[in-house]
Amino acid sequence: MSTVMGELDLQVTGMTCEHCERAVAAELSTLAAVEDLEVDAATGIVRITHSTPLVRGEVERAIADAGYELAGWPSGDHA
Repeated sequence: MSTVMGELDLQVTGMTCEHCERAVAAELSTLAAVEDLEVDAATGIVRITHSTPLVRGEVERAIADAGYELAGWPSGDHA
């Protein structure tokens, strides 16, 4: 069992429906640090629960691979 390190809320642009949510979740789920995800197309918020530090470039690439754009990265120790 992994130890949860923290949660990170990200703003993702372009999501409009459940298909969008599933696409983003599928790509982010491939990242080793991701323990859990909540994706909300209505607000554009993606909440990632992670066990090790997240690498911004990897997260941004996963979101782009799903067809969407990361709108920003919060300050703090996530990478």
